[in-house]
Amino acid sequence: MSTEAGFLLPLRLFVGFRQLIDAVHAELAREGHPDLRPLHGFVFQAIGRDGTTAVELGRRLGVSKQAAGKTIDGLERLGYLERASDPADARRKLVRLTDRGHAVLTRSAQIFDELRAEWATRIGPERLRALEADLVTVTGAEAFRLDVPGWFG
Repeated sequence: MSTEAGFLLPLRLFVGFRQLIDAVHAELAREGHPDLRPLHGFVFQAIGRDGTTAVELGRRLGVSKQAAGKTIDGLERLGYLERASDPADARRKLVRLTDRGHAVLTRSAQIFDELRAEWATRIGPERLRALEADLVTVTGAEAFRLDVPGWFG
């Protein structure tokens, strides 16, 4: 039986998450994206390939429409997002990733692959695969939820 305090498990998991996210953002900053924040990755994922409305984005992120709108405004100024009329309903405005937004999302995925490879080097590929499998066992195979910003808020 472990003598580790139960509260240490979520803290250790969070430290690993934080280290990976911080490393991605440090590299993105070096590559010309110094204004991106961890929240923005959730925003990009929640917008998806086809775009979404500010209301839907807020719902997906677990934040208010106003908070979503403020984030959209900032990312639009930085050139990562654009607003456009919905081809199916001209009254609706869609928020979409620009080419710059798509490029940074692709680059982020590449950096995460590089970081995963570094972890595999540090603890061994078999142990890393076992860790990932164990996490799926205890957390379920459900896809990651995007409402973390609202949940943390």
